[in-house]
Amino acid sequence: MLRYPKIAIIVLLFLLAITMVLAIAWGAVPISLHEMYESVLLVIQNKSLNNIHEAIFLDIRLPRVLLCAITGGILAAAGVMMQGLFRNPIVEPGLIGTSAGAAFGASFIFVLSGTLPLWMQHLSGVFLVPLFAFIGGIIATVLVYTLARSAFKVSVTNLLLIGIAINAIALSGTGFLSFISRDPQARSITFWNLGSFSGASWWQVITVTAITLPVMYLLQRCTNQLNALMLGDKEAGFLGVQTEKLKWQILLLNTAMVAIATAFVGVIAFLGLIVPHIMRLWVGGNNRVLLPSAFLCGAILLTIADMAARLLIAPGEIPIGIITSLVGAPVFIILLKQTQLLQKGGGGYD
Repeated sequence: MLRYPKIAIIVLLFLLAITMVLAIAWGAVPISLHEMYESVLLVIQNKSLNNIHEAIFLDIRLPRVLLCAITGGILAAAGVMMQGLFRNPIVEPGLIGTSAGAAFGASFIFVLSGTLPLWMQHLSGVFLVPLFAFIGGIIATVLVYTLARSAFKVSVTNLLLIGIAINAIALSGTGFLSFISRDPQARSITFWNLGSFSGASWWQVITVTAITLPVMYLLQRCTNQLNALMLGDKEAGFLGVQTEKLKWQILLLNTAMVAIATAFVGVIAFLGLIVPHIMRLWVGGNNRVLLPSAFLCGAILLTIADMAARLLIAPGEIPIGIITSLVGAPVFIILLKQTQLLQKGGGGYD
């Protein structure tokens, strides 16, 4: 663990900048730093672009990398808040139904799109899939909260157990829709559930950023109270924390942030689980530092994963969910083993 954890934020910002530049430059069509500079200059001067490389940079590569970085940060930050809220290091954002509900919503519109008027079919991929995915994620999460509430209080244990049940129901619904769909629709459902940034656009970047910035600000303001909550509900109450209000705030803010990201890019596994572990070992358990550090680390790792997805079989593309699961599972096992060794040696997880 670093002696001065806040230095990690500066280091991560530097690494993120380098990673994003490399992600923009490398691909089936390489883009030089000079072309990036010229493209930005022409946009500022309101002039037309000179070549296809500059168009690829502004219309395809740059929005994709930005959306990828923001999404990675969202999933990692959500993982930090969920693990802190539940005081459980194996909790991740999809556990309360958000991702599974979004997958069901997207699958529903994939199957329904064939019965829609032609003009609506053209809009389905751009507007209707994200909209139904967002609605599905919100409904599933609200259902989990409602069923877990008892006497106007939310039991963490009930929330986790009901979350598992709602996840199972939503995944069953997605499986049924895949079963009754035609081949093109089934392939669309499969690829969406594996995650992809191939359809990234500027309006998606703007929409996700507009929601993420205020939500991250509000979550950061909750970090001191979350530190107190990790001592226990009663102990946090003695310190002046309104524990039930804090739980609802974090859960609702997390849901909004994860649902909007999942709605655009599909389901991406393991990132919200492993990044908090990595950063907790590096910067410690203070959520005030851990939250922004995890956001930056998640942005870096997902950008690298997206580069791998684009480059490994270029000009083809591997769904990014395959990359994150393939790398995330063994990394998670290694981190758990390292944590066990630290605990045996007298060290702590936090």
